[in-house]
Amino acid sequence: MERVCSSCHAVAAEETKGDWCPACGGALVERAALVESARVKPEIDHRGIVLPRRHAVGGIISPQ
Repeated sequence: MERVCSSCHAVAAEETKGDWCPACGGALVERAALVESARVKPEIDHRGIVLPRRHAVGGIISPQ
């Protein structure tokens, strides 16, 4: 399960405390994880939001 903002759809890290999105203040809801990737540790910013994965050559990898 992952915690996602109902407004801006930011994914909150599991260590993030509270029920509100640190980016926009929207409510965090739980949903099943879209991608189970145990190989790569997610990059988390200073607010506690999981950042999108990056490709080795550059750019952002986003799920479709």
